[in-house]
Amino acid sequence: MYKIISDGGIDFSKEEVIKHGIGVVPFYITFDGETFLKEGKDITRDEYFNRLINEKNLYPKTSQPSPQDYIDMYTPYLKAGLDIISLTISSKLSGSHASAALAADMLKDDFPKRTIAIIDSLNVSVGQGLIMREMIKMRDAGLSLQETVKMAEKVRASAKVYFTLDSLEYLKRGGRIGPTTAFVGGILGLRPILQLSEGQITQLDSVRGKARALKLMEEAIVDTLKNEIDNLSISVGHIRSEAEAISIKSTTETALNTRITNPITDIGVTVGTHAGPGALGFAYCRKYESFTQLRKVA
Repeated sequence: MYKIISDGGIDFSKEEVIKHGIGVVPFYITFDGETFLKEGKDITRDEYFNRLINEKNLYPKTSQPSPQDYIDMYTPYLKAGLDIISLTISSKLSGSHASAALAADMLKDDFPKRTIAIIDSLNVSVGQGLIMREMIKMRDAGLSLQETVKMAEKVRASAKVYFTLDSLEYLKRGGRIGPTTAFVGGILGLRPILQLSEGQITQLDSVRGKARALKLMEEAIVDTLKNEIDNLSISVGHIRSEAEAISIKSTTETALNTRITNPITDIGVTVGTHAGPGALGFAYCRKYESFTQLRKVA
């Protein structure tokens, strides 16, 4: 038996966390560099984004869970005789993976008969969430810890994330781009189209107007997925842009003649601090069953 745990990068709702019986180690937020608040416990997403929108001189920072946070999460399950699989946000974007790995190393002498497997998702938010959903399916199907880890790594390699932003303002606030770039981008109405590749964020294009950015994303996604749709799990996420998220989900379902069963994700503060309200994301990965089918065919 094993327990599945993730950091807050998966952006699951509280209802989903309870439904699927997973553990979540939250990230921290600070507005003043001194007071650290746990996302989802000390401050809600709505409270956070309300402040981000209304307080123009606010420069919040996020911080990964500490090793002690992971130890506090892992210990009760280890004492109960359970092994653990722990999924983290991309190690190239956060130190959460390092914290989880250090916690596992610190606990191994106290629980020599237990296994703690740490998986770097090389993803975030909707992409990380998709990998988690496949891991939940594996657990529920009775796969062992070792089988789940091996299969999750295959799913991870197939995961792709694309997103666009409503404004460059929050990238500027977070120091990710300079004020001149943000100013010029705002004047021209430029919207970046970004992807998560090998755990890092890269820019694919930059176009004028959000409608154009969304249209290009939709066209590229449909063209990429049309021949593999039966083997794929898809997810759409947003920050304060639910109507557009519903629209892109509906358009994709119609174009691909499929139904996206994963719930639309409310993206949290880990990504939201830099992406800002209005951001939209689209992710997909191969269903773990498709790898099993390929192995049978081979």
